[in-house]
This record gives sequence, C-alpha cells and structure tokens, in this order.
Amino acid sequence: MKYASITGIVAALFLIFFCFLPWAFYPDLQENFTGFYSSHNHYGKPGKAFCFLAVFSIVLFLIPKIWARWVNQVVGVVLLAYAIKTYVLFSSCYNTICPQVKFALPAVLASTLVILVSGLLSRSTLKA
Repeated sequence: MKYASITGIVAALFLIFFCFLPWAFYPDLQENFTGFYSSHNHYGKPGKAFCFLAVFSIVLFLIPKIWARWVNQVVGVVLLAYAIKTYVLFSSCYNTICPQVKFALPAVLASTLVILVSGLLSRSTLKA
C-alpha cells in the first residue's frame, strides 16, 4: 500500500490526541477518567505507554529499512494488545456500577488497529 506509512503516522498522532480526551465517566465518583487520570491512580496512566509507543512507531514509520518494518509490526501488536487490555479495564462494571464509555476509548482501540495494519502493509526497500 502506497500510503500505509502516512496512514500509520496519522493514526499514531490521533492515538496521542485521544489519550488526553475522556475515556469513561464513572457515575459513583462523578469523574471522567482519561489516559493520564484515574481516581487515586487505581487504573494507572496508560496514556504514558500509548504516547511512548506511538512516538516510537512514528519514528519506525519514517525509517526506510526492513528491520524497522519488522520492529514496527511488533510495536503494533503490543499497542493493540495493550489497547484491548485497557478497553476492558476502563469499560468493565464493578460493584453493580457500570461506567459510561466515551468516544475516545474505542477510538484508542481503532487507532492501534490502524497502526498495526499500516505496519503490516507498509513498503520497505531492501537497503543494507
């Protein structure tokens, strides 16, 4: 695919953007949780990991080597797996209270999927 690298870079930038938006609203706490905020830091700060891996993926998309493509595929798989874990963590019910999932949480999942597919479809020339 001719524009897979550009698509992957744009998806990684969107992933960083979505980390700052509200992911879920918890009615018992009356708070929105984001990638960088959860009450008493119970869910950690997955936005830090997403931002680091997204920037690393952008750098790998810009390197025209075959090893960069392979490493980018591994980074894409790690991003998708972590996004699935984060989605389940932030959207699961607890003590009969279910959070209201906001738009950004599924968007994080979709962005990581686009990064993975772009990494799989990107062209790399065989340069030594």
